[in-house]
Amino acid sequence: MRKAFLVISFTILSITGLLMYINIKFGFLLLIFIPLILMGLYDMYQCKKTIRRNFPLLGRMRYLLESIGPEIRQYFVETDLDGKPFNRQQRSIVYQRSKKESDAMPFGTQLDVYKEGYEWINHSIRAIPFTDVNENPRVKIGSTQCMNPYYASIFNISAMSFGSLSKNAIIALNNGAKQGGFYHNTGEGGLSPYHLLGGDVVWNIGTGYFSCRTPDGKFSYDEFTKRALLDNVKMIEIKFSQGAKPGHGGILPKEKVTDEIAQIRLVSKGQDILSPPSHSAFTTPLELMDFVKLLRKGSGGKPIGMKICIGNKSEFISICKAMVQTKTYLDFITVDGGEGGTGAAPQEYSDHVGMPLRDALAFVYDCLNGFGIKDQIKIICSGKVITGFDIIRNLSLGADLCNSARGMMFALGCIQALECHANTCPTGVATQNPELMKGLVPEEKSVRVARYHHETVKSAMDLIASAGLAHPDDVDRTVVSTRVDRTKIETFEETYPELKVGSLLDGSTVPNQFFRFWKRASAEKF
Repeated sequence: MRKAFLVISFTILSITGLLMYINIKFGFLLLIFIPLILMGLYDMYQCKKTIRRNFPLLGRMRYLLESIGPEIRQYFVETDLDGKPFNRQQRSIVYQRSKKESDAMPFGTQLDVYKEGYEWINHSIRAIPFTDVNENPRVKIGSTQCMNPYYASIFNISAMSFGSLSKNAIIALNNGAKQGGFYHNTGEGGLSPYHLLGGDVVWNIGTGYFSCRTPDGKFSYDEFTKRALLDNVKMIEIKFSQGAKPGHGGILPKEKVTDEIAQIRLVSKGQDILSPPSHSAFTTPLELMDFVKLLRKGSGGKPIGMKICIGNKSEFISICKAMVQTKTYLDFITVDGGEGGTGAAPQEYSDHVGMPLRDALAFVYDCLNGFGIKDQIKIICSGKVITGFDIIRNLSLGADLCNSARGMMFALGCIQALECHANTCPTGVATQNPELMKGLVPEEKSVRVARYHHETVKSAMDLIASAGLAHPDDVDRTVVSTRVDRTKIETFEETYPELKVGSLLDGSTVPNQFFRFWKRASAEKF
């Protein structure tokens, strides 16, 4: 192979030299073939890549095709239902609604309705006219201990940090939230000026305590109160974990850390920003309740909640026991499913850590109900929520409202290029590269975010009306059915039987499926 390559190279050089010598106009070939020959010679003698060493020049084609493989599959190979993590049909409905284009489907469903896992809403003969339901209902978030409750939309922007997302993306999301009347979760990356442009904000406080930390990374009450009392900040969310990498902590590669991001997060520049896997402000469920009271005081009585991806069931039951023992209640709990996404996470964490959303939602709702405290606490859920049906399915399992991250990113123009971690996002959404970021025009994209929200909530309310219900609070586990196998169908009520109110307060009434977790749980330790 090497000998043949040298012979061909010498022949090409000879012919090219002859053409130049006789002054033929094709002399420009020299400019083409010389670089190729040099590249081939380099490939023959480099040691790192076997394919290129054995097949000079031609071997480069393998790496080129590999690099554009995702784009080839997405645009030329995949069907409307094949793409991952979101297929073309899911992405298209967001694009259509954000642009206010028709999202009507011709000729019938493409789904296999006899396939295991197929789900549908049980409509009613006594369906309610769409005009008789509220197109944008509000959900009150705030326990009896909350002095300033918040009235939230049933569909909102999930946690995405400035740093992970670009400045223009955050501006567009916040302005979209302002236009549509829904909230914008900051993500754990701190409270930036771009979150404070008029949209309602949920300040997410993770283990790194960004925007409310001391120089050594501990929680700072003074920095917290300085920001928590701002009018735009409507709720505070203590982040335990997220679905894409629970138990791992957040990661912001140093390539994305600008001077501005370092200033906002109150950290130093020049290194990866890593959030610890656990909190330092508290170490037990009882200490968590003290922290909740501290945040409630420092925020002027705003709703205080937590975000969690369920792992060890006994640990969540421990938190419930601590709430009952201290009579201190969270105002909301955000449940993130293991299928949730992030800009950067180890593959094993994304694929194999954390309870999937449906199971987690049912578990959290049953725990709160079993301890008799569900009436104090609203459940927010996140994890691949895209359509109105996704919202209804989650409400049916026990959620009161939903968040969406990747759906809102699609509304911004995300094309699922899968380059969120590399600072090379071609749509300017998940990058800090100014040249890429400038392609995202906030004034245009904010309108699309608001439209997507409006059309999706409208779709959810249409489905609720078709089920004969007037309000999201009326949705229960009888509303959605699932095909278990080719001949068996169950409603969520059958798949996830509800616990009786108060059944977890006394060991003698705890159901068998909860007993070993209940017995292991303690308010004194996780």
